[in-house]
Amino acid sequence: MLIGVDIGTGGTKAVVFDRNGLMLGQGFKEYGIISPHPAWAEQWPDVWLDGVVSTVRQALDSSGLPPSAILAVAVSGLYSGSGVPVDKDLQAIRPCMIWMDRRARRETRWVKDNVPLDVIFGVTGNYVDSYYGFTKMMWMRDNEPDLWKKTRQFVTAKDYVIQRFTGELATDYSSAGNIGGLFDLKARKWSARMCEILGIPMNLLPERVTRSHDVVGKLNREYAQLTGLLEGTPIVAGGIDAPVAQFSCGVVSEGEHVAMAGTSICWGTVSGGGNLSPGLVSFPYVVNDDSTIYTFGGGATSGAIIRWFRDQFGGPEKEFQARFGVDAYALLELEMKARKVGPGAGGLLTLPYFMGERSPIWDPDARGAILGLTLNHGREHVYRSFMEGVAMSLRHNMEEALKVGIRLDPVCHMVGGAANSDVWSQIFADVTGYHIRRLAQNVEAPFGDAFLAGLAVGVFQKGEEIKNWLAFRGDNLADAANHRLYDKYYGAYKRLYVQTRDIMAELAGF
Repeated sequence: MLIGVDIGTGGTKAVVFDRNGLMLGQGFKEYGIISPHPAWAEQWPDVWLDGVVSTVRQALDSSGLPPSAILAVAVSGLYSGSGVPVDKDLQAIRPCMIWMDRRARRETRWVKDNVPLDVIFGVTGNYVDSYYGFTKMMWMRDNEPDLWKKTRQFVTAKDYVIQRFTGELATDYSSAGNIGGLFDLKARKWSARMCEILGIPMNLLPERVTRSHDVVGKLNREYAQLTGLLEGTPIVAGGIDAPVAQFSCGVVSEGEHVAMAGTSICWGTVSGGGNLSPGLVSFPYVVNDDSTIYTFGGGATSGAIIRWFRDQFGGPEKEFQARFGVDAYALLELEMKARKVGPGAGGLLTLPYFMGERSPIWDPDARGAILGLTLNHGREHVYRSFMEGVAMSLRHNMEEALKVGIRLDPVCHMVGGAANSDVWSQIFADVTGYHIRRLAQNVEAPFGDAFLAGLAVGVFQKGEEIKNWLAFRGDNLADAANHRLYDKYYGAYKRLYVQTRDIMAELAGF
């Protein structure tokens, strides 16, 4: 039996699978982020550690299996930006600036002004934005010099947990590459040249870089007792949650692509690395790590704005859920259907840039916008418009990939919370024009993690075998008439950002 664990931005999930991919037990723990200023987003690493301990114990207990049945555990995690800075005793000295944090504007501008695009892109396969971890490291260096001097190393979310579990400090290739700026994508190692140019000492980066299916170490006694697992259980490196979630759909070949729609949306595909775009993010994939590149585009918010809507305007639905167990999101969708809110949400258009935006516009000053409101609109119209806005951000990233010659199959796999919604899945299909295919078991990254754990201990021999685990629901086929309508909305969506960009920047400065 194998355990996959994913440390997400809004919660951690652990799942137990057997050798055939059958889910036997699971656990989940929700938490939040710290946002002391607009567009800042931090987390203390203890929320990750507590989340993993709690959910692994939940998953093991709910499976009814003895601890001796667990062969290995693999851990994936959110893109934790800079990683958490730890001191010589490996204790966190400040909260981690996660991917959602956009404070490093000045550092991003410095890189754009002083490091030619062909230099940084030529080495790393990526450009520069406050999304990337290396700009956040530069911000800490420039703004918190006392803490910078105390920092021994920057450690990602899942690597922090693995270190506590095993005593071993390492990272995997996908996590290293996602830091951007500092990782040589072709050589698969830290770039001394880029570290010197950007002023980040190489000794602050993990010396040990592994494959995602490598065993980092064995579970120690302390965390064996806390999780209920056996001391000595192999702990496997895992990777960034987005490519692991992509792997959970069986993606191993060029043309296959997946949208992971959770707190944010990450859409990606794999290739040999011949067609890369500075408007997208590229780093080693979590299988065939030495030869395959994962390229993705990501919206900073997807499920985050749906959750925000629920928390701010869905009070009755949340109360009903608490009393009767009926999902608040499902109730909001029922209201939308009852009011017969169709494509276009009655003439509304939403820019889902509630925490700035990542690819392809790379604008930390971008802000959310709802255009077209009248007295005839209600909550249900705004709710659908939010869903449509997120789908348009997905389409925007797909188009960026097509521009550089990346080939995409007609079917886009989808995982994450959005995949639980028939309504939203259909909206994604109609907006993008791609058929949406969902897994029968929508467990996202933990599914891929568990398979990586099996690869690590010899249960499986190659990544392609994960296809034997897969079962899918019926596809959401793109409706041609709806797609034609959304073409018009999509054109307006792109123009709306361009025409309000300067105002957004002005508002961000207030």
